[in-house]
Amino acid sequence: MRRKIIFSIAVSFFLIFLLFFPPLSGQKKISVSSLPEKYRKWLEEEVVYIITPLEREVFLQLATDRERDMFIEAFWKHRDPNPSTPENEFKTEHYRRINYANHFFRESPKPGWMTDRGRMYIILGEPNDIQRFSGKTAIYPCEVWFYQGKTELGLPPAFHLVFFQQGGIGEYRLYSPSKDGPQALLTSYEGDPIDYQAAYEQLREIEPELANVSLSLIPGEESISIGRPSLSSDILVQRIETTPRRLVEEKYAQKFLQYKDIVEVEYTANYIDCNALIKVIEGEREFPFVHLAVEPQRLSVEQIESNKFFTHLKVNVSVTTLDGKMIYQFDRSVTLNLDRNQLAAASHQPFNLHDLFPLVPGRYRLSILIKNEVSKEFTSYDQILEVSKGEGPRITPLLLGYKISRQEGPINNLKAFRFGQVQIYAQPSRIFSQVETLFLAFQIKDLSKEESAKASLRYSLLREGLEVWSLVRRANEYADWPYIIEPISLASFAPAHYQVKVSLLLGDREISTGQEEFDLSHQKVIPRPWVHSRILPNSSNPLYDFIIGSQLFNLGRLDEAEIYLAKAHSYHPDSPDFSLNLAQVYAQKGEFGKVIDLLAPFLDPKNPPRYEIMFSLATAYRNVNQFERALKVIDQAIAHYGLNIHLLNLAGECHLQLGQKAEALQAFQRSLELVPDQPEIRRLMETLKEKK
Repeated sequence: MRRKIIFSIAVSFFLIFLLFFPPLSGQKKISVSSLPEKYRKWLEEEVVYIITPLEREVFLQLATDRERDMFIEAFWKHRDPNPSTPENEFKTEHYRRINYANHFFRESPKPGWMTDRGRMYIILGEPNDIQRFSGKTAIYPCEVWFYQGKTELGLPPAFHLVFFQQGGIGEYRLYSPSKDGPQALLTSYEGDPIDYQAAYEQLREIEPELANVSLSLIPGEESISIGRPSLSSDILVQRIETTPRRLVEEKYAQKFLQYKDIVEVEYTANYIDCNALIKVIEGEREFPFVHLAVEPQRLSVEQIESNKFFTHLKVNVSVTTLDGKMIYQFDRSVTLNLDRNQLAAASHQPFNLHDLFPLVPGRYRLSILIKNEVSKEFTSYDQILEVSKGEGPRITPLLLGYKISRQEGPINNLKAFRFGQVQIYAQPSRIFSQVETLFLAFQIKDLSKEESAKASLRYSLLREGLEVWSLVRRANEYADWPYIIEPISLASFAPAHYQVKVSLLLGDREISTGQEEFDLSHQKVIPRPWVHSRILPNSSNPLYDFIIGSQLFNLGRLDEAEIYLAKAHSYHPDSPDFSLNLAQVYAQKGEFGKVIDLLAPFLDPKNPPRYEIMFSLATAYRNVNQFERALKVIDQAIAHYGLNIHLLNLAGECHLQLGQKAEALQAFQRSLELVPDQPEIRRLMETLKEKK
């Protein structure tokens, strides 16, 4: 029997909001009046008091009813207090409040939900007590609602709301002590209109209990002595009206809009937040590696047997230029298997997914998308990533770890957040306790032996901009130089937000600095994650030359790309991927003979190669005027992969060059049957028919 279990991983303290949000303005926004009736009612009536401005803006940018239905599902899901149960208690209670307001607070011509009492009831629910003042000649009809126990909403422990019939007729309005004053509650007040004290005294003679709330809605804050109402009442009302919006992490709406056309339908309503740590670490090769740790807010697993649980994650990492050109991307699958004891332990810990990859220096947008195939949830992280070229003596970006481990002997692989022989255990939140040691890790690059002999490092901890600790060490004190691991005991520091700064000094001259921030918590124990980390081959593997060469090709740097891809190909000349990517460089440079030399060996009628190889080879033959060979490859590709317009148009060109107009027309005609919107091919056909 299979069943899904959702457990929440430990939530990071002091969440660090580094997420990059693309602008909403890129989407076309429609007017509320143009929405179909049921969606207009949902937006303008059913959720008008609880929807956030961002959610509303996203909803008005959705193009289809299907998208709107998915968004509404996501809207309620992100307010569900107990997602593991079939019922959404928040949604049920919200619609109960609307029905109650419409039944009891209707004030013609307004329906109940539009009135002041209806609005407050929908937001706050049932008052603890209601006092009604009516049928008295000296005061207008009033209601005083008393609320208690709403501190989880960020409201005072106790407060009142007052509604009154201004002038004794019409709807009940929400009373403001500062804007209305006690005089607005009296049917007959002949004193100074701005003399709140006199009005209060008169009201107290008639209804002491009503007078007590006329100057302040918050018990204990009546400002009788100075004769003016407390402004905190107006702040209270403003806070009440924004409460439903403040309690929602609205990033899910942004992610819904961003990924609705990318992730499958069943995922779009199930966005969960995440935090991430991204560091660029320079390795032994000339290119740096991007190290990443992603910490989803929760992880869902499925039970497959009494003592077996699993989840399956699909991870996509992409790197684009800031104008959207794809530079590098990869996909990987992660399957996690747990027994009951492991599940129990993991349910009290965050989960971290670690990975790393090489990247050419530049300024990029890094995007990480993780889909949980068990729960159909997804999370994402986006960040502008600066990979510097690195020239001259320098400190690499600082990494703050909560634990380290040292591996003895040779290391033949790569792992995220490893510095030489030392593995650094770091977490996205960068939060520590006073009983822990902070391990500060970084590298010193491009410092000569002569300079190293004179170099020293100065460490500083700053709190609110003031230095509270410092330390200077000589470079020759570090056995792992140029890898630096500096332990800092936190026992003597008070809980606060800190900045750590490292300076590389030559004599008294500062030549490079690095900075990072962290929080020191009051808590003695910080939940540390359980980690799944990918292991890669060591840095001498030709795979990295292939990756870097492919990135350079995508950046249009063909000469540099050729160097790396040719080197990778020399190690594995029989690799279709290595050969194809190098061939693409030669094709861009117009060296089609080299393309043929690389790809022709893969042509096997009994075992056809990848489509991309066959199309690239046929194109190369066409460009060196070997049209019959090109057609032979095209025929094999069509026989194995079927028709498409690219093969048909290429065949048409080759037939045309061979003087075979009838065959060319036939190929172009078939292409237009598949895709009619090809104006250049259509014009070419018309020209051929005229000449015929």
